[in-house]
Amino acid sequence: MKIGIIGAGNIGCALAKGLVAYGKMVPSHVYLSRKRTGLLSDFKTHGYQVTDNETLLSSCDVIILAVLPHQAKEILHSMAPRLKEGEKTLISTIAAVTISEIRQWCGCSLPMARIMPNIAVEYGASMTCIAGEDEVAVQLARQLFEPLGQVMVIREQLMPAATVLAACGIAFFLRFIRAVSQGGIQIGFHADEAGLIAAQTARGASELLMKTGHHPETEIDRVTTPMGCTIAGLNEMEHFGLTSAMIKGILKSHSGIEDLK
Repeated sequence: MKIGIIGAGNIGCALAKGLVAYGKMVPSHVYLSRKRTGLLSDFKTHGYQVTDNETLLSSCDVIILAVLPHQAKEILHSMAPRLKEGEKTLISTIAAVTISEIRQWCGCSLPMARIMPNIAVEYGASMTCIAGEDEVAVQLARQLFEPLGQVMVIREQLMPAATVLAACGIAFFLRFIRAVSQGGIQIGFHADEAGLIAAQTARGASELLMKTGHHPETEIDRVTTPMGCTIAGLNEMEHFGLTSAMIKGILKSHSGIEDLK
């Protein structure tokens, strides 16, 4: 199988690295294209196929669209003639663009699925949501991305929510880790020490939930003791709106999804 990624920017390149490192693809079977191909010189050095859209479309079995939403219509129009040739599967990471719109813009009936990964896909730690009515395309997407983290098949109507929770969510958690590390600096650690402690502690919190399946409050209750410093810190954070701020941020991101097109 040969996979082509059109729009090899941040997420496209992360997908390519993840597919090779964890999905058992060989670099020579992963094709990459973007407007400024010079930015992909490192990939070319490592054996990836850096090429133009037309060569990619004619060479690959699976096409992953990783372009920006406002670029999608023009690119799909230009791809239409090639997409009508041969057996291919189209997988889109494009936020806010539905499968119906993709079919309309490219004028073909290829098997299609939408996915929403995040940049941790590069390290086999993505949360990838998959949607689509074509079972063959959905199963292929699942097969490709299960080795790259966790996957969940959802209704397409939930893809905007998946974009915010899974893709934007990486930035939300990183900002929280940054805040924790800054607090760590203020109470005595050097920046690199505080950063490591914060990141590993966040990893540990995630592992507790993934391994046990517990609600977060169940594990919080194991850490908090009566009149202890943990509950004091948690209550202070809540007094200043921690939970409310996180929810408001998620809702704000979600409300702006349609404006991306």
